[in-house]
Amino acid sequence: MSWQTILAIGSGGFVGAILRAYIAGSIPKITNFPLATLSVNLLGSFIIGSLFAYFSYTQSFSVSTKSFLTTGFLGALTTYSTFAFESFLLFQGHHYALAFSSILSNTLGSIILAGIGFKLIHSLMQ
Repeated sequence: MSWQTILAIGSGGFVGAILRAYIAGSIPKITNFPLATLSVNLLGSFIIGSLFAYFSYTQSFSVSTKSFLTTGFLGALTTYSTFAFESFLLFQGHHYALAFSSILSNTLGSIILAGIGFKLIHSLMQ
């Protein structure tokens, strides 16, 4: 891996982490449900599906740019570890319905939105 790609990933991670913190701070905590984590995971999944569809139609992005956007930016924007720990905390607090709801929303929602993003861009590019 080149130093340019490493720098691109780090820079993307910096931007993605800041955006995640901003989004998390902007979403009011109304219940025990981890809505901020779900929001960034669904948004990131939609964006990565869209990007990979777009990347399949163009060669205009360098490896460093793709790495900035996907591994760096989206890797830091989305958060599996926070999702996992928040789910654990819900189980530990005996909020079983919220825990299972969060798990289903994050896993199925992320897959569905990645697919929607991919299909949307694919259909627009044809």
